[in-house]
Amino acid sequence: MTINEKIASAFNNQVTAELEASMVYLQLSYVLDDLGLTGMRDWMKAQSKEELEHAQKFAQHLLDRDYTPQIGDIAPPKLDVTSAIEAFEASLAHEQKISGLIRELAAIQDAEKDYDSRALIDWFLNEQIEEEATVGEIIDRLRIAGDSGSGILRIDGELGSR
Repeated sequence: MTINEKIASAFNNQVTAELEASMVYLQLSYVLDDLGLTGMRDWMKAQSKEELEHAQKFAQHLLDRDYTPQIGDIAPPKLDVTSAIEAFEASLAHEQKISGLIRELAAIQDAEKDYDSRALIDWFLNEQIEEEATVGEIIDRLRIAGDSGSGILRIDGELGSR
């Protein structure tokens, strides 16, 4: 089953975006490790791996439709993060960017009447709702904790048990 070039290009862009997201999470894990927040570090590392899996889902869809995925240019993440809350705010901003790209992909899929991609795109639309909600909840909890070291460490411990 072949795929038209416009859809294939959009999927290639999404593969690249998911790989970039993986690098963002990996960089955030380094920052959190440096801050001594190993539970949050591990949470970010798990997110990094999940983003790689997302890239692979898009790539596999292309492969299944007789198209070789092409990874685009990926710039290293430039993040100015010095605290846990800043790390999770950066995470949320990136998830919102990815959500926007998925919605654009859905619009292209609809316009091109590429019904064969619908199940995959619908899965990702739902996944992004979950991702943004999860990170938003963590940010809310970090705001409540404020500068309380014990509160931040408690959240760190909980996130480390993911």
